[in-house]
Amino acid sequence: QVPLVESGGGSVQAGGSLRLSCVASGYASSSVCMGWFRQSPGKGREGVAIIAAGGGSTYYADSVKGRFIISQDKDENTVYLQMNSLQVEDTAMYYCAGTLRYCGGFSGLSGWVQSVDYRGQGTQVTVSS
Repeated sequence: QVPLVESGGGSVQAGGSLRLSCVASGYASSSVCMGWFRQSPGKGREGVAIIAAGGGSTYYADSVKGRFIISQDKDENTVYLQMNSLQVEDTAMYYCAGTLRYCGGFSGLSGWVQSVDYRGQGTQVTVSS
């Protein structure tokens, strides 16, 4: 059973919107800090947004702040990423991931990305001009 399964990626024109979903199952549903990171060819992982499973505190990368919204449905073990005003620079493979440490225990999103315990297989987001 795949612990994290993403969906919702696709192709969209700049200025458009997409909503990504991530369903956690098995041991991955025990993650206390869930979120999304992205990776483009030739680039490293970039943390996009994370959300605390309990209190719902959220953290965003400066590059997406004001455009993306992360949310969760605890009953459905699902995390969402609403992406608005998409830009060509947002083109990447988006991965859902979770950690067993609390969101506040990392040195920023980069620290969280380096510490993920579970991740999905990714969903491609392509934004054209």
